[in-house]
Amino acid sequence: MRKIKKVVSTVWYNKENYHELRNVFPDAEFVYVDFYDKKKLAAEAKDADVAILLGDVDDCLLGDNSLKWIACDHAGLNGSARDEVFAKNIIVTGAAGRSAPVLAEHAVYFMLQSCYHTKELLAAQAEGHWGVDGSNKWKGLYGRKVGIIGMGNNGRMLADRLHAFGMKIYAFDKFPIKGFDYAEKKLVGNNGDTIDPILSDCDFVVLTLALTDETHHMFNAETFKKMKSDAFLVNIARGGIVNTQDLIDALNSHEIGGAGLDVLEEEPLPSDNPLWKMDNVYITPHVTPQVPNRAGRSIEIIRENARRFEAGEPMLNTLKEADRFGSSDQKSGFARLTNSNMPVEQIRKLPLEKYLGVRGWTDPSEWNYVDKK
Repeated sequence: MRKIKKVVSTVWYNKENYHELRNVFPDAEFVYVDFYDKKKLAAEAKDADVAILLGDVDDCLLGDNSLKWIACDHAGLNGSARDEVFAKNIIVTGAAGRSAPVLAEHAVYFMLQSCYHTKELLAAQAEGHWGVDGSNKWKGLYGRKVGIIGMGNNGRMLADRLHAFGMKIYAFDKFPIKGFDYAEKKLVGNNGDTIDPILSDCDFVVLTLALTDETHHMFNAETFKKMKSDAFLVNIARGGIVNTQDLIDALNSHEIGGAGLDVLEEEPLPSDNPLWKMDNVYITPHVTPQVPNRAGRSIEIIRENARRFEAGEPMLNTLKEADRFGSSDQKSGFARLTNSNMPVEQIRKLPLEKYLGVRGWTDPSEWNYVDKK
């Protein structure tokens, strides 16, 4: 049985969450390192078994050390799916699923915006005008068809919620879909199925799949031509799955009816992009509300993976070859910050709590102790 003797962590947790994380490994040495102090991180990793990281696998951890497992505290592992990481032959895991309940809510939010023509209702309210032309033709969610592309954590949560609304579910995933017997169709890519039945039949198409080399620009001009002319596209996955210009063209030519977009290829979306001004497009700036105690949900994933690691069992949310994305961008502020090569002194002057949240501690001794058994 494998034993974890030393853990090094860079995650940005408050005192209560860090204390809980530290006690996931009660018999191990537990060392905190500022995420931007690459030199110290590399030094502490020399004799560590586990690293728990704020961002992706850092290059400083790919040298000579004893690491056997790296846990990245975010959902997507594209930024870690690199040749040099795979060559290290180390277990890398992520935090997929921790925000699945609210991501499912986010998709429903976009869908209801479309059903209730929110922009028109708000405009009427602002003018004190009772009634909106054409409202007698509006339709709700009940009885309509929705295609969910990607039946991972987010897709499964969404399917259950939309089933409760009385919708007809079409589910697609690359791998076999277990359960969800209420679904009208269960389509499996590895069995030769395509998303074409979703495109031709569904009133709503929701993207909840990972961005990889295989899914990059999966939604493009040809895809949009296959969709219903009044179909509504929802993207709560990754911006690169949708070709932005092709989406704009499809909306302008009325090949599809509208879109709800939380993620886009270029973030922030430039202020002159035509998507901003389209009446049938709803945009949120990559800003899904958090679940209560999101860090706590991450810790539960880490706790279970620690048990599995020591027991030699398959671990949750592991990095796979399929996570590769050759065009993987690091344009977001979070990625730029965690992968920055700025001098340590310069980063320390930044208002980090503005970007990463209030931590509420300065000395690790405030939380770095083991509870008495």
